[in-house]
Amino acid sequence: MSGDTAERVAIPPRADWPEPETATPAGEALTDVILATFRLNGRLMEAAQGMAAEGNLTAAWWQVIGGVLDEPRTVAEIGRRMGMTRQGVQRTADLLTQRGLTEYRPNPAHRRAKLLACTEAGYWAVRRISLAQHPWANRIGAAVGTEDLRDALATMQRLIAVLEAETA
Repeated sequence: MSGDTAERVAIPPRADWPEPETATPAGEALTDVILATFRLNGRLMEAAQGMAAEGNLTAAWWQVIGGVLDEPRTVAEIGRRMGMTRQGVQRTADLLTQRGLTEYRPNPAHRRAKLLACTEAGYWAVRRISLAQHPWANRIGAAVGTEDLRDALATMQRLIAVLEAETA
């Protein structure tokens, strides 16, 4: 909500505000997970930005290229896979294509939704990033521990499934 919109909304006196439902222990734990996830995302994006620079990419460019390393996909598919908006993927995909790191290909399944594919230059950029990313991941992974990371991944995947079912 922008500042302009907030100024036009009538705000009732605090005494008239509705009381939120009392948080359950599970609700409090989820809130703590969400806050930790925001902080973790910030740290991961900082690290990604530094590593992406090794391939002359930004973290966002790396994320979109990462969505097509194994096979070409539509912009919408990349967005779903990488947790990005379709519009954000489209802007980034167009920039990557202008720079020769990706290319659009015809989509046999859909005339208008072209497939984005990685070019040799894109694969080379990601290879250069992997020279920094793999040692970093090995170091951080060893410090946290394989089993703890697998448990965290399983929990994250369950949260994603529940949240996606909520919005379906």
